[in-house]
This record gives sequence, C-alpha cells and structure tokens, in this order.
Amino acid sequence: MRLSVVGLAMLAGVAVLTPAVAQQKDSVTLCMTLEPPILDPTQGAAQAIKEVTYGNIFEGLVGIDRTGKVVPKLAESWTVSPDALVYTFKLRPGVKYHDGADLTAADVKFSFDRAVAPDSKNATKKVFAPIASIETPDPLTVKITLKEPSANFLFGLGYGDSSILSSKSVADAATKPVGTGAYKFVEWSRGNRLVYTRNDAYWGPKAAIKDVVYRFMPDAQAQMVAVQSGDCDALTNFGSYENIETLKKDAKLKVTVGNTEGETILAMNNAKPPFNDVRVRKAIAHAIDRKAVIDGATNGVAQPIGTHFSPNHPAYLDLTGATPYDPKKAKALLAEAGYPNGFSTTLKLPPPPYARRSGEVVAALLADVGIKVSIEPVEFPQWLERVYRNKDYDLSLIAHTEPLDIEIYSRDDYYFNYKSEEMKKLVKAAETATDEATRNKLYQDAQKRIVDDQVNVYLFMLPKTTVAKAGLAGMWEGWPIPVSPAQELSWK
Repeated sequence: MRLSVVGLAMLAGVAVLTPAVAQQKDSVTLCMTLEPPILDPTQGAAQAIKEVTYGNIFEGLVGIDRTGKVVPKLAESWTVSPDALVYTFKLRPGVKYHDGADLTAADVKFSFDRAVAPDSKNATKKVFAPIASIETPDPLTVKITLKEPSANFLFGLGYGDSSILSSKSVADAATKPVGTGAYKFVEWSRGNRLVYTRNDAYWGPKAAIKDVVYRFMPDAQAQMVAVQSGDCDALTNFGSYENIETLKKDAKLKVTVGNTEGETILAMNNAKPPFNDVRVRKAIAHAIDRKAVIDGATNGVAQPIGTHFSPNHPAYLDLTGATPYDPKKAKALLAEAGYPNGFSTTLKLPPPPYARRSGEVVAALLADVGIKVSIEPVEFPQWLERVYRNKDYDLSLIAHTEPLDIEIYSRDDYYFNYKSEEMKKLVKAAETATDEATRNKLYQDAQKRIVDDQVNVYLFMLPKTTVAKAGLAGMWEGWPIPVSPAQELSWK
C-alpha cells in the first residue's frame, strides 16, 4: 500500500511538473531595476526604455551586437562614399510592422526627421545633426548625405534612439509600441510588469522563447529574494553586490560580471552657487574617496574613473590621479572660495542601489570637510523631470550609459549647466576627424578639459552584474549599449 501511495505521488508529481516545465521553456521572466517611463526609445533619455524595447519591439537600420560591432538590421547592406559624406542603405525586402504595414524608405526619413524636429525629446539628436539631406529614390533605398564627415555616425544609428518607427503607429508608441522586431507588445501593467509575445511574422530568425515578461524591482534585497526563489529567470544589473559570491556558489544560478559604458558621476549644477565656483567643485572632488564609494556601493567590484570616458575605449586616459582623495586640500579650497565652515546642500538620488548606496558614502565624506548634505531620494520619473529636464538640483548621482557620451559636455542646455567654447571645439573636431589617431588625441584633450574645469566628480564605471538561471542561455555579459534582446535567449 505504501509503495502504491508513493507511486501515485510520483505520478502526480510528474503530472503537475510536466506542464510547468513546458511553460517555463516557452516563457522567460526578466527582472530589472528601473521601469521605463515610456516605451518609445526615440523620445526619452531613460536607459530602461532602450533596455526593454530595442532589439525586441524596435530596430534600427543597423544594430550593435554584444561585442560592440555594427551589424546589419533593417538595412541588409550599405555603402559609404570615398569622402565619407554619402551613406546609401538598402532595406530588407518584405519587412512588416507588427500591425501589418510594410517597412519602406519613407519610414526611415520620417523617423530621422522626427528625431531632429523642434519638439523632439530624442536623447541623442547629435547622431542626426550632421545630416544635410535624406533621399528615398525607391521604397527600399535610403540615401543620407552629411554636411561633414561624422566618425561615429554609423555607430550612432545602432542606438535605440535611432529606431525606425512608422508614421501610422507612432502616436501610440509611448504606451502601445508597434515595431518590426522579433517580439510584439501585449500589455504594460505600470509598476508591475511588461509583457511581449513572439512575432511569428518576423523577417529574421524566430525567437526561441514565445513569451517575455519584464518585471521591475529597484530594491536590492528584493532582487536577492527574487533570484533565489526563482521568481526571476534573469536579473540584469543586480544591485546586491555583497551577495554575489553567495550566488556564485548556487549551482542553479549563473552569475556574470561584465562591463557597461556607464560612467557613474556625482553631478554638480555648475550654474548654481556655490557650484559655479571651480574651487568648490574641486574641493568636492578632493573630498571623495573613490575606493570608499566603490566598496560601499559595489562591494569593491567597480573600476574607478577620473573623467567621463570609458576605459573600454582606446582613447581613455586614467585621470584618477588628478583629483586624489585629500580632505585637507578640500578644506583649503573651500576656505579660499569663502566657505571656511562649509555649507549645506541637497543630493537628489534616483532609485538604483548603486546610486542610493554611493550617495550615503558621498554624504558622509562631504560631511568630513564641512559640507552638510541632505539626501533626497526621488523616483526615476521625478529625477528625469526635476534634475535632467528642469535642472532643479544641487548635486545628484547617476550612471551615464550611452557610449562615447563625452559630447554631452558640449551642450549648453545639458543638466550640468556647463558652458565651454573650448569643449565645443574639441568635440566637434573629434567627431569630424577621419583619422583615428587624431580623433583619439582630441578625445583625450576633451577628457583633460572637463577635469581641469572639474565639471563633475567622476567615480566609477557601473559594472553589469547579471544573475540568471543556469538553464537560460544568451544573456549579454557586457553592455556596449544598454539593451537586453530576448530574441537571443533560449532554454537549454
């Protein structure tokens, strides 16, 4: 009798487990720290928008693969004129949007014209700024003529901000996106989850997994519980760094630590007293012990930086020695600037664990030199509205994840409120230089310039820590651009 009961229990277990296993193999739950404010990657600066949409819902003429290489996407091929001014793209025939509309050259022209329109909120308008004209000689050909050579033009067309949208569906792209990608939008439950399903009419290889669910959890401890319980099949940018070694010992999980392009900075409002005084900005830089911040925020995992440039790039300069931790020098500079007893200020912190944890350490270090910091936690939509758009802040702390984004220091209206004619000239010269050695030298001069002016305090490169179930293959280890294409995932 006992054997029969055990046998029945085993059979019952099989009956229960088989559908669950089958369901798991046909779906995946991807967890991430921040929820996107909208779902149109061409109309917002938030990294989370690109992470969930680009390579899933939307595509560009070209893409950036996991190694950082430019690869064909909606354009199956392209040519560049000898003077590097004319780019001619041949679109793939037969590509359709999720609503059945055909992709044509007119969509490309519409998308790029929209990106530079006066009311555009595209975060990388600089990609399209060199364009002089766009011609569409036939439905599958796009001819783009530039005003001047642009060394990073093709790479920029691989950003999520360069996605191609249809004029027929663009009005609803922020909440009900329609693209050409391997997945179609199903529903978005704000504050909870985002659901996609496979696009079986996709022009390329069909995705191995049918349904994709994105879940959002900013709290590091909640992330730990979710990966251990199996509620997340994978979690990108895992925030509980002190638990990484514990998770590495779990045979059910795979933990990888890769590189991002995320320069993590203590941003300073250069137009607002007392931060409009370079002596104050330099004092703050010397008050910050990068090692203490990195230990506190990432358990020692991150790489320190001394300027706004990625160590992954050949033009990178290690300028950490230009602003070493030196509290005595910090106090002397404050006194010279008229603040012998320090001052009070506010530090606005967005939700990611690296920001909140770094902020606590930064506040304590600044207190040591007499700067009294009031920490104000804000949700990410509020950070975008108040800090990024309206420049309503003293100090903030954020990782800038777009590649080669030192050019933001040449924008007068950027949220740092930094204005430098020399920086504008350096960036312009670098981006139009056709010789790589010349371009890299100019990028190095630009790195030195923003350190000389101490625009911000440059802390560390944000590591990409991914925790995934051992049976899930295809997660990106590094992030040459901040995307998580579910099309590349499969269950072993």
